[in-house]
Amino acid sequence: MSSGTHRVAILVYDGVALLDVAGPAEVFGEANRLGADYRIVLLSTTGADVASSIGIRIAVDGGPAAEPDPDTFMMPGGIVYPRTPITPDLVEAAKELAGRAGRVASVCSGAFVLGAGGLLDGKRATTHWKVARELAARHPRVSVDPDAIYVRDGSTYTSAGVTAGIDLALALVEEDHGPEVSRKVARALVVYLQRAGGQSQFSAPLEGPPPRSPALRSIVDLVTADPAGNHSLGELAGHLNLSPRHLTRLFRTELATTPARYVEAIRFDIAKNLLDQGHTATQAALLAGFPSYESLRRVFARELSISPAAYQRRFSSARRGR
Repeated sequence: MSSGTHRVAILVYDGVALLDVAGPAEVFGEANRLGADYRIVLLSTTGADVASSIGIRIAVDGGPAAEPDPDTFMMPGGIVYPRTPITPDLVEAAKELAGRAGRVASVCSGAFVLGAGGLLDGKRATTHWKVARELAARHPRVSVDPDAIYVRDGSTYTSAGVTAGIDLALALVEEDHGPEVSRKVARALVVYLQRAGGQSQFSAPLEGPPPRSPALRSIVDLVTADPAGNHSLGELAGHLNLSPRHLTRLFRTELATTPARYVEAIRFDIAKNLLDQGHTATQAALLAGFPSYESLRRVFARELSISPAAYQRRFSSARRGR
């Protein structure tokens, strides 16, 4: 567990995505309210304030040279990259900060800045799925995973688009202060349950209080990370060296449900997210771990009184009307 002040340096620039900066910063700030001691510093190449991608000005604390060695250096993304060349001063600033940091992280297209500085050479990395192929083409020495939420390779972390930066920050908080602090931060911010880094770029929402017992927390993490895996009562009990009866009692006592119904609830939420992203109902059922489309349809009928196709049409219509 981490103790003492942990300096987080975030390098911003004109056109940076505001959420790529604010999302992780809020995670670290909320962790501070739970006893952590993160010192968040915003830097620009010249020490001057910058304008975000939506025009909101971001006040900075200075330039890279004025910043002591950071414990964590974060490189946020922005809509300007990769469609425009990355400026040499930004690359040099990123290389300088990364060279002095304990760990290096990027959000979304921030991976292109790290890549331009050679900071991802020989490493696994990810970015937003829309530009993952471009990252791989520009940097053939980087092993790009186009579907991961975030990837850790040694002390280097890269994450997918926008909200994945929050997942990454939650993972860093967990690394520093343990899973309980990370879960409390997620609940306080009313964000998705922290997604495992290797999970596909979708998530299931956080519902209800986290389990108190380490055994159930382990089960929740296991199912969330691999929703399509074999999560029968016997498999789950065997994973924890518990009897099926004891595991069932734990679920009823802490979560007022059964292991099977809890697994189904996680899969249902994942299926909804997949439908939101445009997957067919059959694809959503398969990827979320349902044995068939029909089983997914029954759950939708019970929970929402509509079919998966009707749910998807409603979501798509609402999104077009925004």
